[in-house]
Amino acid sequence: MSELPVAAALPSIVAALAEHGTAVLVAPPGTGKTTLVPPALPGRVVVAEPRRVAARAAAARMAALAGEPVGRSVGYAVRGDRKVSAETRVEVVTSGLLVRRLQSDPELSGVDTVLLDECHERHLDADLLLALLMDARDGLRPDLRVLATSATVAAERLAALLGDAPVIRVAGVAHPVTTGYVPPVRGERLTATVVRAIRKAQSDGDGDVLVFLPGAKEIRQVSAQLDGDVAILHGRLAAGEQDAALRPGARRRVVLATAVAESSLTVPGVRAVVDAGQARVPRVDHGRGLSGLVTVRVSAAVADQRAGRAGREAPGRVYRCWPEHEQATLPRYPDPEIRTADLTRLALELACWGTPDGSALRWWDAPPPGPLAAARDTLSALGALADGEVTPRGRSMARLGLHPRLARALVDHPAGAEVVAVLDDDTLAAGVDLEAALRALRRGSPASERWRREVKRLRRGGQETAGSADAALVTGLAFPERLARRRAPGSRSYLMAGGTAVDLPVDSGLGDPEWLAVAAADWTGGAGRVRLAARTDEATALRAAPALLTESDEVTWSGGDVLAHRVRRLGAIVLRSRPLADPPPAAVRAAVLAGLARHGLSLVRFDQAATALRTRIAFLHRTLGDPWPAVDDDALIATADTWAGSARNATDLRALRMSDALRALLPWQAAARLDELAPERITVPSGSRLRVDYSADPPALPVKIQEVFGWTTTPTLADGRVPLVLHLLSPAGRPTAVTGDLASFWSTGYPQVRSELRGRYPKHRWPEDPTTATPSQRTTQPKK
Repeated sequence: MSELPVAAALPSIVAALAEHGTAVLVAPPGTGKTTLVPPALPGRVVVAEPRRVAARAAAARMAALAGEPVGRSVGYAVRGDRKVSAETRVEVVTSGLLVRRLQSDPELSGVDTVLLDECHERHLDADLLLALLMDARDGLRPDLRVLATSATVAAERLAALLGDAPVIRVAGVAHPVTTGYVPPVRGERLTATVVRAIRKAQSDGDGDVLVFLPGAKEIRQVSAQLDGDVAILHGRLAAGEQDAALRPGARRRVVLATAVAESSLTVPGVRAVVDAGQARVPRVDHGRGLSGLVTVRVSAAVADQRAGRAGREAPGRVYRCWPEHEQATLPRYPDPEIRTADLTRLALELACWGTPDGSALRWWDAPPPGPLAAARDTLSALGALADGEVTPRGRSMARLGLHPRLARALVDHPAGAEVVAVLDDDTLAAGVDLEAALRALRRGSPASERWRREVKRLRRGGQETAGSADAALVTGLAFPERLARRRAPGSRSYLMAGGTAVDLPVDSGLGDPEWLAVAAADWTGGAGRVRLAARTDEATALRAAPALLTESDEVTWSGGDVLAHRVRRLGAIVLRSRPLADPPPAAVRAAVLAGLARHGLSLVRFDQAATALRTRIAFLHRTLGDPWPAVDDDALIATADTWAGSARNATDLRALRMSDALRALLPWQAAARLDELAPERITVPSGSRLRVDYSADPPALPVKIQEVFGWTTTPTLADGRVPLVLHLLSPAGRPTAVTGDLASFWSTGYPQVRSELRGRYPKHRWPEDPTTATPSQRTTQPKK
């Protein structure tokens, strides 16, 4: 161990902490930072790891180096499992557990140094822990030493957060790793590609193969296709199963792991890595108001770190299950969880710390204001916050170490530990039916030991006595927005109280109940699919979510008309509805306006007069601006409240006189000048009153040439600003010329027109000098 690179840096690390109180250690995997540094630090040391499996493994490794069992000088504490004694000087814990200790003892009494391991992973609990530790150090424990370690990180930013801490860098002695790509073939599922890559890795060389997969589901699918020794490693396994994966096997093994094996752990014997290129990370769907795990592409930094596991002990190989050209398109780093995850638990911890909005803390990345505000609204609805401050109920919920929704369910239904344990870890359920999963766990299944251990912890934390609970009620208490009702008899589609539709798989084993309490659902391609649920009924749903129950008069535009009903709802689910005989006029008017906003002016009728008036006003708005209003579709919809009058339905809208509606939009001064500035008709020299076409830009006047003889000045509109364009017609009414300058036309254009048309229309008048000729409505020459 003394040959590991970090060994030579130990004196510098101890000295930096003694002088500055904080320090940053940047060292790649395999340098010994997790196992050699903590025992070298003076006093009582607490090491914070991002994952339970890493915490237990690090403690076991340090204890082995000391020649002791775990729990003597080196111990650990994770949720539901602790091995320490009075002799323990180095204790390895999870970041979340250390947050809980800080909340109960902000001074961290008896602790001299905190080591924050693997800071680059940017887990939500780790970011929060860093902020709380620095706040405690600033105000309560200036003597508390803090060392942050990382493999790949923006060290300068981290050092600034730690108060301009010194940065100590240790170079690794990495063995060479060759990179190969095994892209999927057309139509091939990811797990099939991974199996091909595993077999290639086994045929190319010796040693164990470490395989990175996004989750337990994919691990099961790949494991079913492999022969030989297969070890499983993910965060939900029992401690004994995790330990087995971290011990070298008697024969060559394939170790199927999730992201837990990316750092902090050394899996002995590995010479090859197969990387599926995906990870399952927490995300919140703000549109649906739901959170969960989603599968994303890994970042380039994560792909490099996974590849490095092949070179921990000897030269190795990595096989990436994507095309080589896609490597350059990977994001550089993973998104910090604080930017994308559900912040409800974080908001509760901040409230318990006394800074509900987190503004008093120093953050690596501050919580986004919108998601944080939404999280605080959720906590208020759960009774954990009142007027922005944490309530006694909220503190009780925080002590359980669960998501606040699950904690609420346990606080409100103390017999619900068995159900909550499954809701917190839905991998305990083998199928969709929650009740069936609970029966299997009670009888004894491969996951029963882990489930019973968590149930025991929850009962102890919640002061619960043993007993069974209504699975649907507990689920509804935790996730009231996921209570769901069948949309139609015989349908597999359900509408959840939060407004999202989900489908129940045909093979769910739940039959076709009218009501479901949905514990988990997946969303792919815009469709929701129930992953875990319990049958229930309306009475249980109302008992679980009384805050979502409303009864109100609803007047809406639906199906092309106004509909009015008295409606009783559970969130978005309609429980009862009956027609309203006399709905409030204001509500009716709002519904009419909503109909216009949705469907536009197709709901009203523009006759010829209204259409002509609209084009005249549009011309003046375009030419003069204010006070002439815009009358395009969007503008008329926006001002519908001024012209829709007392219309109460679609029939009334069709009966509106839109000419009157348009005139109602004009200020009285403008209305008085409308005919002057944009006359509907123009009197031409022949005496005819002809309609101006304002739909053209600029406006046009179609007129036969013989009717404008003697007219030498082009008429204008809008106080002389716009010349009227004359569309001069033949005796047959066909266009012959277009001009906005009559004087020029008579001198240059008319002679050619006269030459071309005089032979075609010999009975009509074609004087040589049209400026002095007498205009006439009758275009033929008088008989001699």
